[in-house]
Amino acid sequence: MTRIPYGLAAIITAAVFAYAPVTVCAEELLQWKECVGEAKDKHPDLVSAREKVNQAKASKEITRSAVIPQLTGNASETTNKTATTVKSTTSSSAAKDNRNTTYDYSITGQELVFDGFKTSFDLSQAERNIYSARYNYDVTSSNIRLRLRTAFVNLLTAQELVRVTEDIEARRNQTYQLVKLRYEGGREHKGSLLKSEADLAQATYGVNLAKRNIYLQQRALIKELGRATFSPIIAKGDLGVGELVRERPDFENMAQTTPLLRQLVAQKEAANFGVKSAYADFFPQVYASGTVGNTNVNAFPDKNEWSVGSSMVWPIFDGGNRFASLSKAKAALGQAEADERSGKDGVIVTLSNTWTALQNGVDNVEVQRKLLEAAGERAKIAEAEYAAGLMTYDNWIIIEDDYVNTKINFLNAETNALQADANWVQAKGGTLDYDEE
Repeated sequence: MTRIPYGLAAIITAAVFAYAPVTVCAEELLQWKECVGEAKDKHPDLVSAREKVNQAKASKEITRSAVIPQLTGNASETTNKTATTVKSTTSSSAAKDNRNTTYDYSITGQELVFDGFKTSFDLSQAERNIYSARYNYDVTSSNIRLRLRTAFVNLLTAQELVRVTEDIEARRNQTYQLVKLRYEGGREHKGSLLKSEADLAQATYGVNLAKRNIYLQQRALIKELGRATFSPIIAKGDLGVGELVRERPDFENMAQTTPLLRQLVAQKEAANFGVKSAYADFFPQVYASGTVGNTNVNAFPDKNEWSVGSSMVWPIFDGGNRFASLSKAKAALGQAEADERSGKDGVIVTLSNTWTALQNGVDNVEVQRKLLEAAGERAKIAEAEYAAGLMTYDNWIIIEDDYVNTKINFLNAETNALQADANWVQAKGGTLDYDEE
C-alpha cells in the first residue's frame, strides 16, 4: 500500500475543509408585520377558535336536517319452515318439510309539517351561535395580538438593553480607569477606587443579565408565533409609538363595536331563541308520511303497495321535563343578559383605563427624554471637572449614577408606552388584522 506523504495529506485535508459547506445558525430578522402574518397561519389558539366556528356551522346543519324529508329504505328476506304429514298407499305416513320464502321491500318518507315553530327557533339559535363563535374567534385573535405584541416589544427592549448596558459598562470602565489613575497619583482614596470597581462589576453583570434575557424573550416570541421548534430571532423595529389619539373617544359607542361585547350580545340572542324553542315543546308535532313497497314470495315482485298518511305526536305527561327545560332556558337567558351588561361595563372601564395609560405613557417618554438629555450634559461637565480636580469623587459619582439610571428609565418608559399602546388596541378589539387595515 502506497502511503501519502504527511505534507500532501495536510494540504488535501485543508482543501476539503475549505470547500466543505459550513452550517451557520444565523439569527432570523423579523419585522412586526411578518410576525403577525405567521401567527395568523400557525397559532394553535387561532386554529382552535376557527374549528369552533366550523362546529357551530355543522350544528346548524344538523338542526336544519329536521325540516328536510327523511327517507328510510328497508329490505328483508324471511324463510319459514313447516312440517306436514303425508299418507302413502301402503297406509304408512311420512313427514314432509315445506319452506316458504317471503321478500319485503319498502321505502318510507316522512316530513315534519308543524312543530310549533320549534325548529325555526332552533335554527335562529344556531345562527346566533355561529355569530358568537365568529366573535369568539375575533376575541381570541385580539388576545393573541396583545401577547404577540408584548413578546415582540419585550424582545426589542431586551436587544436595546444589551446596547445600553454595554454603554454603561464602557462608561463605568472609563470612570474606574480615571479613579485608578488618580488613586495611583495619590489624589484619590481607596474607598473611591473600590466603589468605582464595584460599579464596573455591577455594569458587567448587567450586560450578562441582558444577554441572557434575550434568549428568554426569543422563546416567548417563538411561542406566540405558533412555531413548534426554537430558532434564534431578532426583532426589527423601533420603540416609538405610532399614531396617537389625544382627544378622549366616546367609550360607550366604542364598546359596542368590540368583539367581546358582540359575542355577549349574540349569546343573549341565542338564549332568547332557546326560550322560544322551549315554549314550542308544548305544541304537538305533525308529520306527513308515505310508504311504497311490496311483500311477495318472488324475489322480484311484479306489483307495488303504497300508503300515505299523517300523524301527530303530543306528549301529555313527561314527568315535568318540558317545564324544567323551559325554566333552564329562562335562567340561561337571564344569565346572558347579566353577562352582557357586566361585559359592557367592563369594556368601558378597560377602554378608559388603557387610553389614559397610553396618554400617560407617551407623556412620560418625553419627560424621560428631557431628563436623559439633561443628565447626559451634567455628566459630561462633571467628568471634566473631576478630571481637572474641580469636583470631588462623591459629588461626581452622584451625577454619574443619575445619568446611568436615567438611561435605564428612558428605555423603560419607551417599553411601557409601547405596552400601553398594545393594551389600548386590544381593548378596542383590534385583532391580528388590525395592522393590515
